Amino acid sequence: MIWATVQQIPRGRVATYGQIASAAGYSRQARLTGYALHALPENSAVPWHRVINAQGRISFPPRSAPYRRQRKKLEAEGVMFLRGRVKLQRYGWRAGGDSPLLD
Repeated sequence: MIWATVQQIPRGRVATYGQIASAAGYSRQARLTGYALHALPENSAVPWHRVINAQGRISFPPRSAPYRRQRKKLEAEGVMFLRGRVKLQRYGWRAGGDSPLLD
């Protein structure tokens, strides 16, 4: 269910680990999202790179290869970073729609 929820995130949008867990029916289990994405097959079509942490940051260590890969994928979709963060109000996705989050 987590993978199916992540597949709904449109290009150019992001969601947090917690949002994905909640939308998949696992409220308050953000880490479960991380475990599920870690278990993805290597050539999976699930857009794992669109999932970031609640602070709007990529969870991999900065300057690591996975961090650079995720950031490059997001930037290729038009997601912009400011001081290492994505503005969730601008790029955040809400399950059931394409509209940005307006917290």
